[in-house]
Amino acid sequence: MFLTDLLPPLAQLTPVEQDHLDQARQMQAMSFAVHIPLVCFGVAFPALVVFVEWLHLRTGDPLYRRLARRWTRVMAALFAVGVITGTILSFELGLLWPQFMASFGDVFGLGFAIEGFSFFLEAIFIGIYVYGWDRLPPKWHFASGFPIIFTGFLGSMMVIAVNAWMNNPGGFRLEDGEAVDVRPWQALFGNDYLWHELVHMYVAAYIVVGFVVAGAYAWGKLRHGRWGRYERTALAIPLTVAAFAAPVQLLVGDWAAREVATHQPVKLATLEGLQRTTEGAPEHILGWYDKETGEIRWGIEIPKLLSLLAFHDPNATVQGLDSVPPDDRPGPVNTVRFAFQTMVGIGTALALLAVVTLWVRWRRRGLPRSRWFYRALVVAGPASVVALICGWVTTEVGRQPWVVYEVMRVDAAVTGAGGVPVGYALLALVYLGVGLGVWWVLRRLAAAPLGGAGDPMEVAAARGPGGADADGETAGGTAGGS
Repeated sequence: MFLTDLLPPLAQLTPVEQDHLDQARQMQAMSFAVHIPLVCFGVAFPALVVFVEWLHLRTGDPLYRRLARRWTRVMAALFAVGVITGTILSFELGLLWPQFMASFGDVFGLGFAIEGFSFFLEAIFIGIYVYGWDRLPPKWHFASGFPIIFTGFLGSMMVIAVNAWMNNPGGFRLEDGEAVDVRPWQALFGNDYLWHELVHMYVAAYIVVGFVVAGAYAWGKLRHGRWGRYERTALAIPLTVAAFAAPVQLLVGDWAAREVATHQPVKLATLEGLQRTTEGAPEHILGWYDKETGEIRWGIEIPKLLSLLAFHDPNATVQGLDSVPPDDRPGPVNTVRFAFQTMVGIGTALALLAVVTLWVRWRRRGLPRSRWFYRALVVAGPASVVALICGWVTTEVGRQPWVVYEVMRVDAAVTGAGGVPVGYALLALVYLGVGLGVWWVLRRLAAAPLGGAGDPMEVAAARGPGGADADGETAGGTAGGS
C-alpha cells in the first residue's frame, strides 16, 4: 500500500490558510542559496584533490602531496558545513511543505533514501582519506578517494533527479485526484528533464570550484605577493579545469533552454518577458518587464532570436504569458528575468576569461602575467557563485506557482502552522554563525605552515637542502599559500 492511499485525494487539497507563505518560500530559498555552493565543493573538489595526489604518485614530487594534504583539510571542513546545511534543508522540506511530502513522498522517496545512503558512505571515506595519509600505503590511500568522488556524485544526482521530477512530473497516475500506480524508478530516472539539469549542475560545480580556488590564490598573489611554485601550481590546476568547463557550459545552457521551451513554455515566456504568443519571437537583452502593458522597457531587441535559440527556427512560434491565466504565471517576472540574464551574462564573461586563459597557456606555455588577469580571477570566484544561485532562482521561481509542475500548487503544499517568521529569523542567525565559523576555519587553515604543524614528514618533504622549500623558497616565505 502506498502512503498516498491513506491521504485525501489531491483534488481535495485546497490552499492552506497560511499568512506566511512568502516567508516560507524565502526561508527555503535562503537555505538553498547557502547549501548549493557547498554541493559544488562536494562534487568537484574531491576530484581535484585526488587528481593532485595522483600527480604526486606519478612524479614523486612532494609539492603535489603537500598541496593534496592541505586541500584535504579544506574538503573535510566544507563537508562538515554541508552536513549542517543539508540537515536543515531536510527538516525544512517536512516542516514547511508537509502536504507535498505526504502526497508524493512515495514517488520520490527512493531518491532521498539513496542520497542518505550516499551521504553516510561519503562521510566514512572522507574520514578514511583524512586520517589515512600516514596510515595507509600510498596507492590504497589514493584509491580511498574514489568512493568520495562517486558518493558525492550519486547523492547530489538523487537530489537533482527529484528536482527534475518536480519540473516534469511522471511515474504515477492521477486517479480521482490521487497519485496511484507509482513507479519511482521511472519517475526519477526515466525523466527526460533530468539529464540537462544533471549535466548543467555538474559543469557548474567544476566552474565554481575552479574559479573560487583559483581566485583565492590570485588574491594571495595580489595582496601578499605569494607567488612561488606552490602557489602557481595550486592556481593553475583548478583554473585549467574551470577554463575547460566554462565554454562547455554555454552549449549545455542552450540544451537546457530548449528543454525548458519544450516542457515548460510558460517559464520560457517568463525568462524573456514575452507577453503574447508570437511567431518569430524576438529576444530582449536587459530591460524591465512592465506588467501593466506586457512590454519590455529599455531593453535591446534582437528580432526572431528567441525563436531561433529555443527551437533553432527563426520563425517558430513561442508561447507567451497570455496562454495561461494570471494565477498560473510564474512570478515575479522581473525576478526570474533578472536572475536568468545575470546567470547568462556572468557565464558568458567567465567563458571569455576561460578562452583567454587557454589561449595564453597554449601560446606562452605558462600563466598570464598581467595584474588585470589576476584581478579578474579574484572577481570570477564570487561571480561564479552568484551565477550558480541565479541559475537556481531561475529554475525554482520560474516553476511557480507550482511545487509539482501543473499538479500541486505551492499554496497547497505549505504548512498551516504558525511561527514561520520566528523560524526564519533563527535560521538567519544560524547561517550567520556558520558563515563566521567557516571564515575562521579557512583562515586558520590558510595561516598554517605549508608542512603542517606537528607533521615532520611533510616538513621534511617540503624542504630541500639547507631548509629551503622544495620549490626554491623557504616554507615560511610561502606560508598561508592556500
